[in-house]
Amino acid sequence: NKNTIRSIAIFNSKLESFEKDIQDKIEEINKHLREIEYNKGTYIKILTDPAEDQQIKLFREDLRNCYSHSFSDSDIYTEEKYNQVKKILDRFNSAQSSDVDWTAKVTDVRQWFDFNASERYIENDSEKEFFPGSSGKSGGQKEKLAYTILASALAFQFGLISGESKSRSFRFVVIDEAFGRGSDESTRYGLELFKKLNLQLLIVTPLQKINIIENYVNTVHFVSNKDGNNSQVRNLSYSEYLEEKVKRQFQTA
Repeated sequence: NKNTIRSIAIFNSKLESFEKDIQDKIEEINKHLREIEYNKGTYIKILTDPAEDQQIKLFREDLRNCYSHSFSDSDIYTEEKYNQVKKILDRFNSAQSSDVDWTAKVTDVRQWFDFNASERYIENDSEKEFFPGSSGKSGGQKEKLAYTILASALAFQFGLISGESKSRSFRFVVIDEAFGRGSDESTRYGLELFKKLNLQLLIVTPLQKINIIENYVNTVHFVSNKDGNNSQVRNLSYSEYLEEKVKRQFQTA
């Protein structure tokens, strides 16, 4: 009985260590975000607020109640403690879809947070604007915010420092369906940001942003599928691409 209580305590401690890991990683990412100018004179900070979800709140409370005051000499394994442990373990072991979903949710420590973003002034750290998740913003604004956080997370993952050359390091990133819906301004912002961090990019994107992207690439791989069942790829250096572009513009004229 005592071992069961101790196991519950260890289980909760392990979950809390994952919670602390997430907070530490977000703190490191925020250090990189501090170096990126989001708008003139501002930067972005990720906020890790405790989740307001009642299922998660109640689970964490029930888990703590299973072992609270259980290690004192005067404490015994009461029926109340037994029922508290049984209630949680029964749901963990249940095959009902609602309990399976509940278990996956409450034990996924990422769900313990509400992740928001705050735009702050570099000069005095005061808040300019609050971003609740990604809601309430235009496509271009969402894209710009996403690229900012993505770049800082990649910088953290690769151990990059803004403006520092790492020519012999591997920092390859593939972005699929990139820059398709955002504005030209957010596209330029994202490309300048990745360039600043010296990331090696493979950009997979429709042609509508090629006029912006072409200024940032060394090679173009043009994929066409005229009949719908036979894709073809043309590999062009940047100079070859420019020659082809001028030729097509001349033919169109």
